[in-house]
Amino acid sequence: MRSILVCDDQTDVLDALGFLLKGAGFRTELVTSPDQALAAVKQARPALVLTDMNFTRDTTSGAEGLALLEALRNLPEAPPVVVMTAWGEVELAVEAMRRGAADFVQKPWDNARLLVSLERCIQEARAERWEMDTARRVQQRLLAPERRVLGDLEYCATFEPAQEVGGDYHDLFELPDGSFAFVLADVSGKGMAAALLMANLQALFHAQEADVRRRPAELLRRINAHFHASTAPEHYCTLFYAVYEGGTLRYINCGHPAAQLVRASGEEHSLDATERPIGLFKDWTGREISTALLPGDRLVVVSDGYTESDVADDDRTRIEIHYRDTGATITLQ
Repeated sequence: MRSILVCDDQTDVLDALGFLLKGAGFRTELVTSPDQALAAVKQARPALVLTDMNFTRDTTSGAEGLALLEALRNLPEAPPVVVMTAWGEVELAVEAMRRGAADFVQKPWDNARLLVSLERCIQEARAERWEMDTARRVQQRLLAPERRVLGDLEYCATFEPAQEVGGDYHDLFELPDGSFAFVLADVSGKGMAAALLMANLQALFHAQEADVRRRPAELLRRINAHFHASTAPEHYCTLFYAVYEGGTLRYINCGHPAAQLVRASGEEHSLDATERPIGLFKDWTGREISTALLPGDRLVVVSDGYTESDVADDDRTRIEIHYRDTGATITLQ
């Protein structure tokens, strides 16, 4: 049975809504305060929340209701929220819609119209959830497999988007002669918009010939030209791209957080940015750096979801690549 949480400080309103919703086939939970509502949603995960906007007697600002709405919308898998307002609170209802409410009803309500609104919001939320689940599955298929064994190479990866989908992109490319290339990119933005840009970036990398992938500067010049031409001016991505061949690592760091190369001796080297981010400017030259990557060395590359406290809710990606014959390890986080 579908469940609806109703929050209102007036018991007669709760009784009326409880009776109406039960008769329409809904299971209801009735609470009288925003704190109770938030706790109940975390525990029971209702299909929808129907809430008043004012709870403290003689107040009409709606601040309590807006705060509850904000808290509910920030929950994982947040339920749709329908707000109730008095006839003279149209501006408050508009503000609630701007902050993410699915709909609003005015008191006193029309029973039939209220039920239609609740049913519509529940169905739309289900459709949106299905679309996001589909998008998440599609994005997972665009990324490199979580585990791959290539001769002496073992590849392991995890991807943790801040939302259902995200803008981090990682990939591993096999090249002739047993060499390989890898990329860790972080597209600007979050959520679905970032995921679409990430898909565009992934397609650009996969459209390039294997011979071009072994030449970082030429590859990224092509990627930059296409990405710049196909995205809005405010969109860009930082990335770390490297080719490993016979003990040599050739890389370009495009505005990405500095990679850390830890030698077997414990000596540390910072592989700082060598170029501007991809997509910001039409003209992009590309400058690659070479360094040795020897048995026992460890390379760490991170996205800013790991390194910056003010983006703690950003996407996080971790890749580990082990050379079982030499003991050298490359770790991307």
